[in-house]
Amino acid sequence: MSHLLHQHKKYRKLTTLVENRTTYNADYAELNIYETHKYAEKVALKFDFPIIASMLTGKKIMHIDGIPSFDFYPGESVVMPRNKEMIIDFPLAKKDNPTQCLALGIDGTKINEVVGRFNQHVAIENKNNTWSLDKSSSHLTNNNDVNQLIKRLTYTFTNNNTSKDVLLDLMIQELIVRLLQTKAKSILLNDEPLFNDTRIGMVIKYIKENLTNKNINVDVLAKKAHMSASHFHKKFKNTLGISPIDFLNSEKIKFAKKLIKESKDFRMSEIAFKAGFNNTSYFNRQFKKMELMTPQQFKNSINS
Repeated sequence: MSHLLHQHKKYRKLTTLVENRTTYNADYAELNIYETHKYAEKVALKFDFPIIASMLTGKKIMHIDGIPSFDFYPGESVVMPRNKEMIIDFPLAKKDNPTQCLALGIDGTKINEVVGRFNQHVAIENKNNTWSLDKSSSHLTNNNDVNQLIKRLTYTFTNNNTSKDVLLDLMIQELIVRLLQTKAKSILLNDEPLFNDTRIGMVIKYIKENLTNKNINVDVLAKKAHMSASHFHKKFKNTLGISPIDFLNSEKIKFAKKLIKESKDFRMSEIAFKAGFNNTSYFNRQFKKMELMTPQQFKNSINS
């Protein structure tokens, strides 16, 4: 698949030798191409949206909680739920022979839209997949339909033409349908948290609708949930797997990334303010913690 990266190599900026990241954007998706040019071990990576990761060149050894470690080769894909950590080894990466991988993130609204139409036309049987919240990952091998779609998506993302956005939208819809026909189905269908306690769901909705409110804190959210601060913190973390503040910051960082992509003239201090952060240094720390790069590096990595 290395020939697909011809156009990408012309314009990408190489700023690190381990997991150098270049980002391409579409209306409902984000393609990240990672390149590693030297031997490395135990590199941690996770995303705040569901992704399909596919190998382009080289080899990785993947360590993912819940499944045995495995070798990851070109032509294979891994479907990961949001906030699921991968620990990666790069045994063969070299300066003149890098290991290259892509991570395609798809917006939840697009997944829900396609799933809705899919359900209208296809009877989905439950006997091989549960409908409960699935925190596992799926390693897909020898799936030619998915592999061919990944190739077409990579080529279209990295090459500009007048029909790019329309083509990407159609291919992303097809990819979602293909994944619904694999063991990765439950990850797509259940990526949005299921809340047994409607108070937590109400708080999530409040956070999403008030991201730019700089006065949101645990006490405010606990009052919304009609709980004590300590009980709310414990309940929230047990439900989503992260603390309320980490979830809030994650949502703000997602919004900041959207602003960076759409408004390249904004200074980072303006982005931080518009995303609901009180100061730029805290924004920078949180961004790097979640994205493994600074906001400026993210901006530099973008190829629209």
